[in-house]
Amino acid sequence: MSATDFEALLREALAPVEPPADMALRLESTLVSLTELAQEELDAWELSAMRDPRNWVRPALAAVVGVSAGTALVVLRVRARHRVRKQRSSNPVELVERTFEDAAEEARRIFRRR
Repeated sequence: MSATDFEALLREALAPVEPPADMALRLESTLVSLTELAQEELDAWELSAMRDPRNWVRPALAAVVGVSAGTALVVLRVRARHRVRKQRSSNPVELVERTFEDAAEEARRIFRRR
């Protein structure tokens, strides 16, 4: 194998790959369903069952999954609107402020539905 063959193989292997067009929508719907399922699991839990530590696994996992999926959902939605915020901002400080405001508003929207 010569150096040019190796370089050609590397170029081919490292060529950019475009994600499917509907990937963001599928990811968002998966994250929404995960947060809803975690919320349902926590809602169905009875406090009287918490006396036994063996019963703590399911609600703990539901809380971790719900928080993780909710956070990922906020990040995904805030990132999707980044270009618009960047165009409206006149300096980097204002961009950071707008990004934090957008993230806080999106988090409120997600938790308000739950």
